[in-house]
Amino acid sequence: MSDHKYHFNVTMTCSGCSGAVNRVLNKLDGVKNVDISLESQTVDVTTGSGLDYDTVYNTISKTGKKINEGKVVV
Repeated sequence: MSDHKYHFNVTMTCSGCSGAVNRVLNKLDGVKNVDISLESQTVDVTTGSGLDYDTVYNTISKTGKKINEGKVVV
Protein backbone atom coordinates (compact mmCIF):
# COMPACT_ATOMS: atom_id res chain seq x y z
CA MET A 1 0.00 0.00 0.00
CA SER A 2 1.15 3.52 -0.69
CA ASP A 3 2.01 6.38 1.62
CA HIS A 4 -0.39 9.20 2.42
CA LYS A 5 0.61 12.85 2.31
CA TYR A 6 -1.20 15.57 4.22
CA HIS A 7 -0.72 19.35 4.14
CA PHE A 8 -1.86 21.71 6.89
CA ASN A 9 -1.72 25.48 7.35
CA VAL A 10 -1.17 25.89 11.09
CA THR A 11 -0.84 29.11 13.08
CA MET A 12 2.59 28.89 14.75
CA THR A 13 4.25 31.96 16.25
CA CYS A 14 7.61 30.60 17.43
CA SER A 15 9.97 27.64 17.32
CA GLY A 16 8.30 26.33 20.47
CA CYS A 17 5.02 26.05 18.56
CA SER A 18 6.56 24.21 15.63
CA GLY A 19 8.54 22.03 18.04
CA ALA A 20 5.36 21.01 19.85
CA VAL A 21 3.69 20.03 16.58
CA ASN A 22 6.80 18.12 15.50
CA ARG A 23 6.98 16.20 18.80
CA VAL A 24 3.38 15.02 18.82
CA LEU A 25 3.46 13.97 15.18
CA ASN A 26 6.67 12.00 15.55
CA LYS A 27 5.12 10.06 18.45
CA LEU A 28 2.39 8.73 16.14
CA ASP A 29 2.94 5.21 14.82
CA GLY A 30 3.04 5.31 11.05
CA VAL A 31 4.49 8.80 10.57
CA LYS A 32 7.35 8.59 8.08
CA ASN A 33 8.24 12.25 7.63
CA VAL A 34 7.28 15.63 9.08
CA ASP A 35 8.28 18.85 7.33
CA ILE A 36 7.41 22.03 9.21
CA SER A 37 7.97 25.57 7.98
CA LEU A 38 7.55 28.21 10.66
CA GLU A 39 8.00 30.93 8.04
CA SER A 40 5.18 29.72 5.77
CA GLN A 41 3.11 28.28 8.66
CA THR A 42 2.83 24.86 7.01
CA VAL A 43 3.06 21.28 8.20
CA ASP A 44 3.53 18.48 5.66
CA VAL A 45 3.18 14.93 6.93
CA THR A 46 3.93 11.67 5.13
CA THR A 47 2.45 8.55 6.71
CA GLY A 48 2.06 4.89 6.02
CA SER A 49 -1.28 3.68 4.71
CA GLY A 50 -2.55 2.85 8.20
CA LEU A 51 -2.63 6.44 9.47
CA ASP A 52 -5.61 8.50 8.32
CA TYR A 53 -6.15 12.24 7.86
CA ASP A 54 -8.44 12.63 10.88
CA THR A 55 -5.89 11.09 13.24
CA VAL A 56 -3.15 13.43 12.02
CA TYR A 57 -5.50 16.45 12.16
CA ASN A 58 -6.64 15.64 15.69
CA THR A 59 -3.06 15.11 16.85
CA ILE A 60 -2.04 18.57 15.63
CA SER A 61 -5.19 20.05 17.23
CA LYS A 62 -4.21 18.64 20.62
CA THR A 63 -1.23 21.01 20.69
CA GLY A 64 -3.66 23.94 20.85
CA LYS A 65 -2.44 25.36 17.54
CA LYS A 66 -5.10 26.60 15.13
CA ILE A 67 -5.36 24.61 11.89
CA ASN A 68 -6.48 27.09 9.23
CA GLU A 69 -6.62 24.56 6.41
CA GLY A 70 -5.85 20.92 5.88
CA LYS A 71 -5.92 18.66 2.85
CA VAL A 72 -4.87 15.33 1.49
CA VAL A 73 -2.14 15.74 -1.12
CA VAL A 74 -2.71 13.47 -4.12
